[in-house]
Amino acid sequence: MKRLMSFMAVIFSVMAFAQQGKLRKVAAVGFLNVENLWDTIRSADYIDGTKDIRNPAFHRSIPIDSIRFLEAEKHDGPWSDGALKGKKAVRYQSGADEFTPGSAKNYNTKIYKAKLANEAKVIAELGAQYTKTAPAVVGLIEVENRQVIEDLVKQPVLAKYDYGIVHYNSYDYRGIDVALIYQKRRFTVTNSLKKELKVFGDDGKREYTRDILVVTGFLDNEKVAFFMNHWPSRRGGEAVSLPKRNAAAALLKQQMDSIRTADPSTKLFAMGDFNDDPVSASLKNHLKAVASPKDLNETTPYLNLMYPLYKKGIASLAYQDAPNLFDQIIVSKNLISDQVTKDYSVYKAEIFAPPYLVNKEGNYKGYPFRSWNGDQFTGGYSDHFPAFVILQKEP
Repeated sequence: MKRLMSFMAVIFSVMAFAQQGKLRKVAAVGFLNVENLWDTIRSADYIDGTKDIRNPAFHRSIPIDSIRFLEAEKHDGPWSDGALKGKKAVRYQSGADEFTPGSAKNYNTKIYKAKLANEAKVIAELGAQYTKTAPAVVGLIEVENRQVIEDLVKQPVLAKYDYGIVHYNSYDYRGIDVALIYQKRRFTVTNSLKKELKVFGDDGKREYTRDILVVTGFLDNEKVAFFMNHWPSRRGGEAVSLPKRNAAAALLKQQMDSIRTADPSTKLFAMGDFNDDPVSASLKNHLKAVASPKDLNETTPYLNLMYPLYKKGIASLAYQDAPNLFDQIIVSKNLISDQVTKDYSVYKAEIFAPPYLVNKEGNYKGYPFRSWNGDQFTGGYSDHFPAFVILQKEP
């Protein structure tokens, strides 16, 4: 685990900062896996496909106790917005019982509040050593519903930044989603949508996973697009599960290419837990994210900022003593420049691992200080280290 301990002090410069003495405007964009941020209420998904003709399936999380008051029908077919158009149905979440006061975890209000405070602390500090403030845009992974995000951004260390929220419920089998929060004074949303990722098991049945969240808008008056990802896990083995992540990569590339074709000036950020390393086939061959700025061109316009970190032995998590760098940020080539200009470009990309996020003793020394050890709440933060990128431009 010696390589894992190198997380703590490693900083990788994506480019040489040629104008060290010059003032610059900076912004931090990052994300973190909040490791099962659930509220304490047993809940389910309610889908109303009759609600809005512009939104085929109105989808929200509701307390299970309220189901008896709603019109709903049994649904035995596939779960998707298209399949549920014109219908009303309830979908139970497999994780809904695990994070409740009556569960083996004894997940109560005290633990929930501790989780909120912990995750808010990490968010507030992402990139702050460079920006002296909280990040402008933050992606979130493993949130249960919109309510937990609203509770998160109301935490004292975040409330003053007035974060807005973009979130959609997915059909993930456990009931977890991805989301985006943003400082309203710095980022303006122009459009958002979710793209369902349809993957299938060996038996041909669909396996329900997280959507890809797509958000476009203006960051400090520059046109940008964010793509939040939480790709299918390696459950069953890396090789067996790889086709599912290849499918995710193909869907992400299609979405990125579409926005880039419509307006090549838009700056693209794809980030999240890809459950693959930068050298995996999904990222190299299907998304075609290149390792070096010299490989950028019109055919391969996306740069994986985490590739050099991976080559240095940096990781964002470890499983059974095997370090991985699953948490990555990939950007379009118009964010890469060898000088500071009037437009944002990448200055630095990092895995964020201050001492309080790292286990200091025991069998998991050097691992991320996660929230749960089985059913015991540890007081920790996450089983992943977060990542961020620093942007810079002329003031």
